[in-house]
Amino acid sequence: MFAEKAELFRKLHRKPKILILPNAWDVASARIFENAGFPAIGTSSAGVAFSLGYPDGQRISRQEMLDVVRRIARAVAVPVTADVEAGYGDPVGTAHAVEESGAVGLNLEDVSGNDESSHVPIEEQVRIIERIRAGTGLVINARTDIYLMGIGDPSTRFGRTVERLNAYRKAGADCLFAPGIRDAETIGRLAKAVDGPLNILAGPSTPPVKELEKLGVARVSVGSGPMRAAMGATQRIATELMEWGSFSSFTEGAISYADANRLFGRR
Repeated sequence: MFAEKAELFRKLHRKPKILILPNAWDVASARIFENAGFPAIGTSSAGVAFSLGYPDGQRISRQEMLDVVRRIARAVAVPVTADVEAGYGDPVGTAHAVEESGAVGLNLEDVSGNDESSHVPIEEQVRIIERIRAGTGLVINARTDIYLMGIGDPSTRFGRTVERLNAYRKAGADCLFAPGIRDAETIGRLAKAVDGPLNILAGPSTPPVKELEKLGVARVSVGSGPMRAAMGATQRIATELMEWGSFSSFTEGAISYADANRLFGRR
């Protein structure tokens, strides 16, 4: 079953149609995304961390993160890929644990901390990806945070991003991830410059899916956005209850009790 799901997930990156990958943070969000018709689901490391009471940035333990990944992978029929940040101090061991969890892919960052001083040297990151490729059947989404964290001279960021992503591809990565890039011109240039499928993280100014597809993007993910939107909805509910004592913010547009219950019924 693992091999079939992993191959299906790889193929979704090679189709002419862009892969829209929603990011879940618990079983409920994963089942909602699956019911909507998405062919695969990613997890959001930040979303999972927030839901369990941690800030983002490898503050959650690997075990707690993978417990949620395991629950999601068991609850849906579609392939699941796990966001495991930089691997919690043991990226190769974490990759094996991801495979055991039932997920068929992983996102792996090349920054292990909160600033550019934790940027993993390219040679070291390449070795890590090579070991994961040799030891697992996972679909590897190799991520560089040069743009997201603003690492180094802005005039050299594009070239350094291309260098890293192409090195990761050569090491065995299936997909290449450059969060923090949102303008169409740079996205298009990057899609042409890298040697594999490109993943873009959607944000407020990101071009719409159809334009990303034309630019050559293979995969677009949404990160913690949906989870933070759910937090925003809860914040509005709290404000309405406290300040006005009314209920429309949770009675209008909510999934019915019956529909919510059906999400978790016998498959």
